[in-house]
Amino acid sequence: MKDDLGTAVELPRAPRRVVSLVPSLTEALAVTVPDRLVGATDWCTHPADLDVARVRGTKNPDRAAIAALAPDLVIANREENRQLDVQRLRDAGVPVWVTVIESLDEALASMRRLFTEALGVGEPDWLRTATAEWARPAPEHALRVAVPIWRDPWMVVGSRTFAGDVLARLGLRNAFGDDEQRYPRVELDDLRARDLDLVLLPDEPYLFTGDDGPEAFPGVRSVLIPGRDLTWYGPSLATARDRLLAATRG
Repeated sequence: MKDDLGTAVELPRAPRRVVSLVPSLTEALAVTVPDRLVGATDWCTHPADLDVARVRGTKNPDRAAIAALAPDLVIANREENRQLDVQRLRDAGVPVWVTVIESLDEALASMRRLFTEALGVGEPDWLRTATAEWARPAPEHALRVAVPIWRDPWMVVGSRTFAGDVLARLGLRNAFGDDEQRYPRVELDDLRARDLDLVLLPDEPYLFTGDDGPEAFPGVRSVLIPGRDLTWYGPSLATARDRLLAATRG
């Protein structure tokens, strides 16, 4: 079999012991094949009652701890995880399946391949629901939006990102969608000068709150949203569209 990068992954049988280094995919695995998930990162917060071995972070996984779990497969992501860690795990004889997700369609296709081909189970119900939900036509309100993901320095969602594609599928125009960078750093004055109709403030990776974020954009409607709805690919996709539309419509 070949992962999303086209790298051959030797899987003599359907994996029974899986370690996930991607929070979104950890949730997908925990919901779909809970008996197979044996390890996850410290950042894997969903489901809330997840009870598996922790292997540190997405950028600094404890490779020795992973190997000690004797996984049949480790699941990683090109953006979330370092190629160095992937290669060293492979060099240690641990099979690694790398996903590539920069758009909604890529997310749906990647997860479908992961479950049906790599894991050898049927397509999950939540994935079928998510596919149908996001196939619906985008609304035509065409609001011009910005999505800060950090402050001091300010960073926003730019081009070629999963979150940016979600915005487009909601009928929203990303003010930084043409930027060369995926997550550009911007000055606050530049943010304010973009003729925005709406600023979406997620609670991750930076935790924007009612007292920390909206005050930077006087005269522009700011909406606090769960970052998981905008940036996570997994079971949340089945219900995120309606929640995001409700939030953007005010």
